Amino acid sequence: MDWSIQEVARLAGTTSRTLRHYDDIGLLPPSRIAANGYRHYDEASLVRLQRILLLRELGLGLEQIGEVLGRETGEVEALTAHLAWLRQEQQRLTRQIDSVSRTITTLKAEEPLMAQNMFDGFDHTQYKDEVEERWGKDAYARSDAWWRSMSADEKAAWQTKVSQLNADWTDAATRGIPADSAEAQELAARHVAWLSSIPGTPAGDGGDLKGYVTGLGEMYVADPRFGKNYGGSAGAEFVRDALRVYADREL
Repeated sequence: MDWSIQEVARLAGTTSRTLRHYDDIGLLPPSRIAANGYRHYDEASLVRLQRILLLRELGLGLEQIGEVLGRETGEVEALTAHLAWLRQEQQRLTRQIDSVSRTITTLKAEEPLMAQNMFDGFDHTQYKDEVEERWGKDAYARSDAWWRSMSADEKAAWQTKVSQLNADWTDAATRGIPADSAEAQELAARHVAWLSSIPGTPAGDGGDLKGYVTGLGEMYVADPRFGKNYGGSAGAEFVRDALRVYADREL
């Protein structure tokens, strides 16, 4: 069974022109071309298109999407990684919806606002106390000032980058690659570079980077809140092991 380019465009909420462009750049070739010259797409093509659209939602460009699709082998595993990210976003949005709904209800009733209930799902400072306990108040203050200095677009781009890194970790863990493999070590290098971009942390201030990285790896395993970013406890253990190998080799 397959679908014409017009049917696929309608189903996916895109345009035939966009699908033709994806074909032209080798991102989404049709499964066949009919005698009348129309492109047709089979089930595998639809799965690939779904993944393309998901990666676009993450903010990746078409060239980056091509690279991601080119290095992945399992559609189910890759979609599982996407699903984990989407569920995280769903939880965050649900909390925001509840917060805004409570505010509307309170305003309509002309009741006093409960400030502590208004920003659930919005606040990036939810780990403030933990950061201050682990690395000091100055570390939190500097990283908080850095975050607040960013524009909305810069924050969105940074969050997209983190989400993609988490998705790549989850995908690699699901495929069962060794923690000391070249692919896992490339992810570890990206992870350390990300950590080093945040002011106020040992990674960003030239402190004990090796201890910081290995310590975070252990925290990812010990704290389920962090493990969720990597698909669960098994994913967190994979990240920890890969970071440990990287730290021993490079730091």
